[in-house]
Amino acid sequence: MIERIYTLITGASEGFGKAIAIECACRKMNLILVALPGIELDNLVDFIKVRYSVSVIGIGKDLCKEDSPIEVFNEVKALGLRVNMLINNAGVGSTGLFEEGGVDLYERQIKLNVLATTLITRLFLDMLKQNKSSYILNVGSLASFFPLPKKQVYGATKSFIYYFSKCLQKELKKDNVFVSILCPGAMMTNSTVQLVIQKGNYLIRNSCIHPEKVAAIVINGMLKRKGVMIPGILNKCYVILLSVLPEFIKAIITNHSMRKLNSLRESNPFEKTYRNLPLSHQGYGA
Repeated sequence: MIERIYTLITGASEGFGKAIAIECACRKMNLILVALPGIELDNLVDFIKVRYSVSVIGIGKDLCKEDSPIEVFNEVKALGLRVNMLINNAGVGSTGLFEEGGVDLYERQIKLNVLATTLITRLFLDMLKQNKSSYILNVGSLASFFPLPKKQVYGATKSFIYYFSKCLQKELKKDNVFVSILCPGAMMTNSTVQLVIQKGNYLIRNSCIHPEKVAAIVINGMLKRKGVMIPGILNKCYVILLSVLPEFIKAIITNHSMRKLNSLRESNPFEKTYRNLPLSHQGYGA
């Protein structure tokens, strides 16, 4: 009997995580989907089982909770499953002045974006090393390349993910565990983000990519063992340009972009919902 191997995806029930799960299912990968308990996760598990005829295990956990990473690992072990691909997508964004956010907000954001990714990677590392070759994909953000006003904690967490991933690339290559990091720009993951993008300027509208397209790009890149992936030509050009421009010009560009986005969000009737999205909402990766 051939032993089944699985791809484990966190933050898998909606948004980019859902797009990644469906892309992997299209490639006949067996899946372990980790997300908040609820109807979204249950429906996705049932849909993938019926539509793609692969093995799918749903694990409902709030990864902000201290014991959740070890509980996920123990459940996978108890089921006798073997993981050869780990996709750390769970994370959440926020927009606002630092003084506007509460301690609980920042604590939960750091726990989810940083601590959960770190602990799950460590817990599954020995299992990943047992395969002929294994893959880790961490979802970062373009925000890790330059500071953005009102994105101070979110950008800092994604900077951690970038540094963490680059170090693991060097450490784990000898073990045939290949680490990739995805640094996407804006993705149309929900109706509020779509509205903001549609009302944005030319660069904002044309740098945005649908999550389904990003999912296909990133799985191809991961399997080709690419270290850093920045989807979209405009996003790649933006990162290159910012790497060579003087600091004062970069400040002008980023400040202008944030003013434009802020003015759009303030006029957006859904802005209050967007700004105060609960940090236990674990489907927002970039």
